[in-house]
Order: sequence, then structure tokens, then C-alpha cells
Amino acid sequence: MEGSRKYCIFANIMNKHLIINKDMTTAREIIDCLEALRDDEQREVLMRFFKTERGEYGYGDDFLGVRVPQTREVARQAKDVSLSEVPELLMSKWHEVRLCGFLILAMRFERLAAKRLVDDVEAIRKRDEILLLYLEYAERANNWDLVDLSAPKILGHWLLLPTKLGNGTEEYKWRLLDELAQSGNLWRQRMSMVCTWKTTQQGDPSWCLRYAEMLLLHPHDLMHKAVGWMLREMGKRVSMDLLREFLRQHVHEMPRTTLRYAIEKMTETERKQWMAMPVSKHK
Repeated sequence: MEGSRKYCIFANIMNKHLIINKDMTTAREIIDCLEALRDDEQREVLMRFFKTERGEYGYGDDFLGVRVPQTREVARQAKDVSLSEVPELLMSKWHEVRLCGFLILAMRFERLAAKRLVDDVEAIRKRDEILLLYLEYAERANNWDLVDLSAPKILGHWLLLPTKLGNGTEEYKWRLLDELAQSGNLWRQRMSMVCTWKTTQQGDPSWCLRYAEMLLLHPHDLMHKAVGWMLREMGKRVSMDLLREFLRQHVHEMPRTTLRYAIEKMTETERKQWMAMPVSKHK
């Protein structure tokens, strides 16, 4: 562990170890740092929480037991690492190492999306490069937290910005998300849905509504939750009437989990009315 100690200095704050004051420039240094934070007791908790038993959605995923705030701090210290180092992180067997790689991409993308850089030619090129790298390794975001902590900040933000990909057309953006939604891969499909959180925050409900409808009858509970969550955010941030209209069209077919998530911000009386609606049998 001596090599790891070179890159990790620990400060005990409220009984939690945080990394401080050391920059990292290679994937190996980042991995060493995270491995130095291994916590076997927390590892067992995370393995249960993220459903890693045979037959569960997270089967095969392996954890170090590093908490998310710790991983975020490592990512902040490694924010300037070369993009060429990131694939090694994304290919790691360790969940937290992959998370760190995705967080680094998200942080890098957000810096390049600063207001002063929105139309900057070099910034556009670098944002597109990050997006393509993200999509290339999308299936390495193979648990819901990896998707949720990266898709809105990279893919969702990219939808709102100028791009040189596909000649910079909106049609290209729709086509790219359609391919994710229709891919048959749970994690790519969740990306297409969860990334709409960013577009919804900017007042555009069209992305959310399109992929909520497209993925409404997805068989997996994780997608039921994602669709309902994004519909709820759309109603809260854009229009509750628009949400109600979507529900009127689909309430008899949508999974009850999706409906429960979508109506969370409504009054108790209205929630009970929606939940009392009969459900048609899915084909």
C-alpha cells in the first residue's frame, strides 16, 4: 500500500476519511488511491444495496466499499487527467473506479460548457470528444448510480449545446437518443431517459415526453422508476397540466411504479384518484 499512500493523505472529519491536497495524473494513481480507501464492511453493504447476487440486475459488479463523497473528492483531484487515461478507469472491475471515471468526464464536460465557452470552437470539439468517449463506454455504466450521476451532466447537457457531430443538427441528437432508447441494453436505455433531467431543467419537456412514451412499457423495474422520476420532474419544473395530460393518455397501461413516482408532487387526494384508475393488461 506504500505506493497508494504517496497519493492519498487522509483527514478524519466527522469520522469520515477524505482525500486532500494531492493531484493525480494517471489512471494507475487514481486506482491506487481508491484501493487505499477500501472498506470491507461498507463493501458488503454496497454489494447488497446494488443487487449483485446471481439473477439480480447488478450481478457481477464488485465494490471496494468507498463512499460516493470520497470518490467525488478523488475525481476532483484527478480532474485534469488526460482523457486517454479514462478508459482504464471505465474498464475496471471496481464499481467505484468506474464511477470515478464517469465523474471525471462529467466534471470535464461541465467546465467546457461554461457560458463563455458555449460557442467556442475548441470547446465544442472537446465536448463532442467527451460525449463520444462516454457513449463508447456506455455499457460500463452498468448500475443505476453510474448512469444517474453521469447521463444528465454529459449527454443531457450536450443536447442543449452546439455540436459539430451530425452537422450540428437537432435531428442527429434525436436520432442518437433514439438509438440508445431502442438499444435493448438496460443501461443505455436508462441513459436516454435520465439525461432528460437536464433538458427539463431548462424548460424543454419534449425530450422527457418522447422517451417516457417510448420506454413506458419497458419490462424492468429500474426503467419504471426512471420514467416516473423524469415525468415527476417534468411536471414540477415545466407543467403539471402537461404531466396530467400524459397520464390521461397512458394511465391505464403504465406500470404502477411509474405512476407512483410520477405523481409524488401532487396532493394526496389527486394521488389517490390516479392510483385508483384501472390498469389494462399489458400485451
